[in-house]
Parts: sequence; C-alpha cells; structure tokens
Amino acid sequence: MSGLGAEVKRAREARGWTQAEAAERLGVSQGYVSLLESGGRPVSHRLAPSLRRTLGLSPSALPPAELNLDADRLPGVLGALGYEPFGYLRGRLLSPTAVLLSALRQKDLPSRVVEALPWLALHFPELNREWLVERAKVHDVQNRLAYVVTLASELAGAGVAARLREVVLGLEPSRLAREDTLCHDSMTEAERRWLRQQRSQQAEHWNLLTDLRREHLPYAA
Repeated sequence: MSGLGAEVKRAREARGWTQAEAAERLGVSQGYVSLLESGGRPVSHRLAPSLRRTLGLSPSALPPAELNLDADRLPGVLGALGYEPFGYLRGRLLSPTAVLLSALRQKDLPSRVVEALPWLALHFPELNREWLVERAKVHDVQNRLAYVVTLASELAGAGVAARLREVVLGLEPSRLAREDTLCHDSMTEAERRWLRQQRSQQAEHWNLLTDLRREHLPYAA
C-alpha cells in the first residue's frame, strides 16, 4: 500500500466509513476507492481537492506537476500551505512537492522565501520524493534540493530526519561539480568570494554559495 493510499484508508476508517460510503461522498466508484487505497490508482487532479475536503488529507495529496510560478507568487502559495510568516497572504493551494521544485528552479528569490524552502521538506515529509528527485535532476537543481533537505533534517525528529537523510543520500551519486547558488544567481563576484570562505561544510559539499544555516531559519527554535 502506498503512503497516500494508507493515508486515504486511515482517514476513511477514522470517520467510520466503508469504501462504498467514501466513494459516494467523493463521487467515484467503490472500486476506484479500493484501487486508490491499494496504490493501484494515482490521485487525479480532479479528485485531489475533493479528497482534501472530504477526508481532510494533507496538501501532499495534491498530485505534483511542473509549475512555472513567478517568484512574486511564491509567498502567497507558501502562505496557503501554512507557512506562518506568509500566512497573511492568500495564494492558491498547490502541491508542496511541486512548489518546492518550482522555487528551487528560480534564479533569484528573496531571502525570506529561500528560508521557507526547508520548512516545506520538514512540514510535508510525505512529499512525492521520487517525482521530486527525478525532476530536480532534469533541471539540474539536485544540489539545491539536497542542501534544503539537509537543513530540514537537522530540525526534524528522529523518524522524519531519517527519511529526509535518505533523500539526501539518494542525491549523492548525482551531485553536480559546478558551482551554484541557492536561488541568488545575481550576487556579485565579491559576494561569491566571501561566501566561498564563509559557507558551511554542507554548502561547500554541495557546491553552493550560500550562508543559509539552520540557526537562520525562523522556525528553528
């Protein structure tokens, strides 16, 4: 049974519903619910919002898709996902997996948005890891992803931290040798020289020019 299928089953049973009763509320067949719970069918974009409303599932139930979000839309999207510093904004609710990938692909992001990226991995450990890793490699942002997930693992409890470290270890064979930034490509050459001396060991390992550390994250306390 897939992680999402198990989540659907737990939510259904917690409400005391049979598969047939859940199917009626969702507007699908009992066979569809059975396949969904066993991992035999993915969640469609049409069904995902209904699953969230009816069964109270995590936004991670929303199927990931390639998003081309403008940088100025990300704060609202993060606020919709529950990130408190942007909670006053009203963006569209999207898959946190897709939001993380879209953010990592940005050439430049405000520091406050970059600080939110480890929160996505920390708050939604059930991210679609296979899809995320695959698409990160396609877009050559696997080093950025690995560093963000590393920061999240440093803040997580033992169980979640272990799952996050698995993601990082899985990215190790595809680590890029070229130098990159953490969504701050417009930095000056003077800033780059300074960061080569000041970055953390993990940032250096992932060939990233960034001074973002665990203690800088507003939710690290």
